[in-house]
Amino acid sequence: MRGRHIGCYQRWDDILYKIDPQTATNRHSSKRTGQNLNAGQAGSETIFKMTVPEPFAKIKVIGVGGGGTNAVNRMIEAGLSGVDFWAMNTDVQVLATSSAENTLQLGVRLTQGLGAGGDPERGRESAEESRSDIQKAMDGADMVFITAGMGGGTGTGASPVIAEIARSMNILTVAVITKPFRFEGPRRDRLARQGIDDLRQHVDTVIIIPNDRLLNVVEKKATLMEAFKEADDVLRQGVQGISDIITIPGLINVDFADVKAVMSDAGTALMGIGFAEGDHRALEAAQAAISSPLLETDISGARSVLVNVTAGSDLTLSEVNEALELIQNGTDGEDANIIFGAVIDPRLSGA
Repeated sequence: MRGRHIGCYQRWDDILYKIDPQTATNRHSSKRTGQNLNAGQAGSETIFKMTVPEPFAKIKVIGVGGGGTNAVNRMIEAGLSGVDFWAMNTDVQVLATSSAENTLQLGVRLTQGLGAGGDPERGRESAEESRSDIQKAMDGADMVFITAGMGGGTGTGASPVIAEIARSMNILTVAVITKPFRFEGPRRDRLARQGIDDLRQHVDTVIIIPNDRLLNVVEKKATLMEAFKEADDVLRQGVQGISDIITIPGLINVDFADVKAVMSDAGTALMGIGFAEGDHRALEAAQAAISSPLLETDISGARSVLVNVTAGSDLTLSEVNEALELIQNGTDGEDANIIFGAVIDPRLSGA
């Protein structure tokens, strides 16, 4: 499939109410072009790095609970590389379906492998029981992504504990999570909100994907299975958009230190995605990303932007310039700090 893809993250100090945007991430694909933007607080400059990358940072991706396990499986299926995958769950049957090279059963004594029963407190207690094993799993990591579907037992309850352990080890900790569909009921929504509030206290950045907004992305005839698979794929794109510019040698590389400076203590983020191809692919992909249905607001006021462009070798300077100008204008941004990386994927040439 040929096209381009953009994803956007925007940060708030308060996840639910206070709109004080400080983060934006944009992923743009030109044949496919992918761009990732992430905002923190910095000066008004665009950073282009053409240097050979230093030894890569050690990145671990941890899928927590059933939703997290499914998301990790999707990442592996899509060929996400340069990271270590872990699946952590209280349910051994679900854990057995994981494609990850590393798995960890949480709360062996407490749940006996039968899951948390939709109870976040049991999920939390299970993670506490397995604290030493979680520490060992994250040993040596520079950055950890925690991915989960919020509203259930293990993902909601264990993720904040895992995040707290990671940050206590001085690891850059980013959560990429989903909020449940409305049809999953008010109880699950309430548990998800409580879990997100707890998680937010223990991560550097949390990227929240509202599943209900996927209804604006998928076809109306999409099956329930297809809708959840789309949610898993959005989680995958959220992780890959950031990890690629660190782990994949690119035309323009972004140092891990740059990513860390933007994402440390960044708060809450949202992600938007866009695809395009043809004569104006980069511009259209950028526009689609910053106006993505996944965004709950626009990116105006974002102070820093981390941009990842993934495209074929025929990506032109003019295309990049058009896309970056659009993004910068969208941030109202003389003060916006735009950090830009580009990865060339030959498979995307000619779209």
